[in-house]
Amino acid sequence: MNVILKTDIKGLGYKNDLVDVKPGYGRNYLIPQGFAVLATPSNKRILEENIKQAAHKAEKIKTEAINLAAQIENVVLEIKAKIGESGKIFGKVTTLQISDALAEKGIDVDRKKISINQSVSTAGDFEAEIDLHREVKTAVKFSVVAE
Repeated sequence: MNVILKTDIKGLGYKNDLVDVKPGYGRNYLIPQGFAVLATPSNKRILEENIKQAAHKAEKIKTEAINLAAQIENVVLEIKAKIGESGKIFGKVTTLQISDALAEKGIDVDRKKISINQSVSTAGDFEAEIDLHREVKTAVKFSVVAE
């Protein structure tokens, strides 16, 4: 089943992408939630027209994402956590903590765009990936230290 995405969906695609999904996933989840519409010929024509009109705006958004990525690459965050005697942290470091630490530095990034690929269970230096735009991804370095 072909659908046109109305929003970015992690692991599936970005807004205005034409993707092929299983019929049940499209019919029972994506379309009722408003995340996608059926890829009918009329919807495809509407999509093409919207893409033409949004081309200039998309370039501006991409440029802003590239500038933001350049800012983020130079930043090293410090995340404070409670650490036990064995060196392990209580709980875990979340994307919300990274987003808040970036906000303290004056960089506003939605926590849903941040992903931590490795397990953060001890103090030390780690990296998180930030998906700013479909073509712009960057990594932010962060250190977990004792409170």
